[in-house]
Amino acid sequence: MAETWVGATAKQIARAVRRGDTSATRVVADHLDQIRAHDAELNAFRVLRPAEAAAEAAKVDDQPELSHLPLAGVPIAVKENTAVAGSATWNGSAAASSGIAEADHEVVRRLRGAGAVVVGLTRMPELGLWAVTDDETAVTRNPWQLDRTPGGSSGGAAAAVAAGLVPIAHCNDGLGSIRIPAACCGLLGLKPGRGVVPAQMGADDWFGLVEHGMLTTTVADAAVGFAVLAGRDAVKLTPPSALKVAVSLRSPVRGITADTPNREAVDTAAGMMRDAGHAIVGADPAYPSSLGLRGMATWFAAAWRDAAAAGIDPATLQARTRRHIALGEWSWRRGYVRETDRTDFRERSIAFFTDGGYDVLMTPALATTPPAALDWHSRSWTANMRASMQYAPFAAPWNIAGLPAMTVPVGVRPDGIPSAVQLVGPPGSELLLLSIAGQLELQAPWQRHAPGWPR
Repeated sequence: MAETWVGATAKQIARAVRRGDTSATRVVADHLDQIRAHDAELNAFRVLRPAEAAAEAAKVDDQPELSHLPLAGVPIAVKENTAVAGSATWNGSAAASSGIAEADHEVVRRLRGAGAVVVGLTRMPELGLWAVTDDETAVTRNPWQLDRTPGGSSGGAAAAVAAGLVPIAHCNDGLGSIRIPAACCGLLGLKPGRGVVPAQMGADDWFGLVEHGMLTTTVADAAVGFAVLAGRDAVKLTPPSALKVAVSLRSPVRGITADTPNREAVDTAAGMMRDAGHAIVGADPAYPSSLGLRGMATWFAAAWRDAAAAGIDPATLQARTRRHIALGEWSWRRGYVRETDRTDFRERSIAFFTDGGYDVLMTPALATTPPAALDWHSRSWTANMRASMQYAPFAAPWNIAGLPAMTVPVGVRPDGIPSAVQLVGPPGSELLLLSIAGQLELQAPWQRHAPGWPR
């Protein structure tokens, strides 16, 4: 019997619980102890649920059909903007909290139905707007380097998984909020395509941009997490052969380019793909200038609509959020947020794959190293915009297009932060992206947790 289940994968834990080698109660207790002992270094969690989690674990242990539970006894964390019955839905700050949830969000219901146990809620920036995670109560830190951000908006989730506080964590992605933290913390992060996983969050889903997913340390865990969220039976991944892979270093944001370590990560991953028998072709997708302007207008307006639907007084929010909301109302009332623009870009993006015969697109995941872990909430809107855009410009277009996209770790930068690439595919290619990630994992296994973690 293991001395502790902390550091084990979700599949290892679920298999042991199903076989009776351990209990959900024991596994959850181990992880709660780890969180209590070490989360003060990271500030990954907003709320812990020790009593509730213990009771849920006992219910899992009492189930007669454990063999049918793909996540039997697996401790998970849920991002704080997603309803967990009986807990407050914080949305990144006390001012943005929508109060106690009466029922689980559908993705939480599916996770519980698969045997997972919710041990706590992870931190995010206010309204999920930024690629850094902090508020008035805490700065969330990257376990790879505590002076760096774990990214955002799913920063708390990424920090928790990279440190081994939980084996997997729920998250969601409106303009990169799964893939950016995954890249910052050396994790796998799959954003499913539009309509694959239930996405509704409260009154709005950011005009269709938001998708729910999981952060994991292995492809096997990513595959089972995706299957549970999508309401599918898990399937065995098979290595793909003879793919045509488009590789692009071009940034969607004019004037921003990937630095040398991020470009080298793409070269390394492309080389491994070539060694696996795939054709590598340099090809840039079209990023029209209107995409950035319309995309930002949609981002602004999403915040305005979220706040209005929740009855939040903007005056109670952080200054950076108030500015964002004001710009959102201005953009909406002037007609800058249009479904036709998003549809046009989606069709253009799909045509990139079909016209070029490409099976997948590979890009850098980030442009540079993650920003410092600071009190970004007290800094200007301009400073937050600049910081987020300069280091993480590659993710957002694929939310607008509604296409599957995934971050995969590829080594470590000279500054000690993980490197990663982004994989993008046409509609319905989630399993293909996972299979490619599996090939990369076999060729060059990455370090599953940050150095020195779990403690």
